[in-house]
Amino acid sequence: MEKIIESNKEQDTYDLGYELGQHAKPGQVFTLVGDLGVGKTVFTKGLAAGLGITEPVSSPTFTIVQVYDEGRLPFYHFDVYRIGDVEEMDEIGYEDYVYGEGVSLIEWANLIEEILPEHFTEIKIEKNLEKGFDYRRISICEF
Repeated sequence: MEKIIESNKEQDTYDLGYELGQHAKPGQVFTLVGDLGVGKTVFTKGLAAGLGITEPVSSPTFTIVQVYDEGRLPFYHFDVYRIGDVEEMDEIGYEDYVYGEGVSLIEWANLIEEILPEHFTEIKIEKNLEKGFDYRRISICEF
């Protein structure tokens, strides 16, 4: 089942992430899909805050995974945009994170879909400039 949320400002996107973070369970995996500049980092900051993480959150573009341990659950933020092969995920201990007790968020997950867990929540953020510069259509789908 797909749920659609319309975000009309950055704060809406942040708040959605925050709400999902507050309700996240150990071992939960989110995938995050969206073009550059749609608000993936804003959403991620909200999710981290909802988990109780207060340290600055940024995209782990050059490290593949950023680990935040200070919240109510560990938070593993992956950005797999630059991986060349899914085997690189083994090298960073991907399965230990994703099948552990923390919450994982994977940006560009379509690049590693063959190793995604059986159950995950896909968050897809899309712009529609006809509805305004700050408008975002956010779909949430459980797999």
